[in-house]
Amino acid sequence: MLIKNADSRDRDLATLRSLLDHPAASADIKARVEQEIKKMQAGIKGEQDAAYEINFYFGPSKNWAVIHDLRVEHAGRVAQIDHLLINRFLECWVFESKHFSEGIAINEQGECTIFWNGKPRGIPSPYEQNVKHIAVLKAMGDSGAIPLPTRLGISIKPTYIGMVAVSKGARISRPKENGWWSTSVIKADQIRAAIDKAIDADNNILGAVKLVASDTLQVFARGFAARHRPILVDWHAKFGLSKVQPASPIIEVLPTVLKVEEPPAPKAEEQPSAKKSKLICKACEVSVTYNVAKFCWNNNRRFGGDIYCMNCQKTAPQPG
Repeated sequence: MLIKNADSRDRDLATLRSLLDHPAASADIKARVEQEIKKMQAGIKGEQDAAYEINFYFGPSKNWAVIHDLRVEHAGRVAQIDHLLINRFLECWVFESKHFSEGIAINEQGECTIFWNGKPRGIPSPYEQNVKHIAVLKAMGDSGAIPLPTRLGISIKPTYIGMVAVSKGARISRPKENGWWSTSVIKADQIRAAIDKAIDADNNILGAVKLVASDTLQVFARGFAARHRPILVDWHAKFGLSKVQPASPIIEVLPTVLKVEEPPAPKAEEQPSAKKSKLICKACEVSVTYNVAKFCWNNNRRFGGDIYCMNCQKTAPQPG
């Protein structure tokens, strides 16, 4: 029975991608963000590969409870468990899934090396990580933080088995000597086979005493799922970037002020020179009144159509 699926990481990926466009992100920060995105995507891929195999074989079964992506906190310790499978014998299979696309090498001391772009790089032992996770789960049951099934008033103690599941296409190099690496490191598509082999090899008839009903198994498994505490990573703070992105600098555009020259003060209106009257005496060029000019026009035969003032009319030449 499927109790819990993995939490979505879409929000984390979207936040990380947004940091690549952050105005304060330097080239170095962007490179680190891109590396974080690749690391997260690889982790998701590894967990999905293992989850597919687990769900396919164990998800529909009432004899198994399946929990993916469980993060619990207890007594100041934290366990981040990729996959937890629990059967009716209260056998808890704790899987740490890793996406080592180019493989993992383990030496006689249990030290682990992976290969990235063909280059070896030492990593913490995923098996030892799982040992710590199991210690937290066991402490939760022992302390009563997770109610254990009981029979005749006696708590039934679960059994914990740690496993490391790597990518299906990864190469696993192990020492010839026997150690945890002999049976606890498998490929994701071998999960069912590894569990079946371990169960077949267990000849302890007392294990049947721990058999619980499917309903009891479900209640026990839901006790773990109820303690799930997802972590919220402040990606901005991790990369030293502000959450509120600074706005683009505002360039103040001042209005263009056109200098308008004051028009010159109007000069005192020049009085137009009095138009010289057209009614001018032909002889002495003095102005004459309209009546005088009319008189001359009416006496056209005497003055020949010209205008003469009253004084010059007396001496005006007579037309021939």
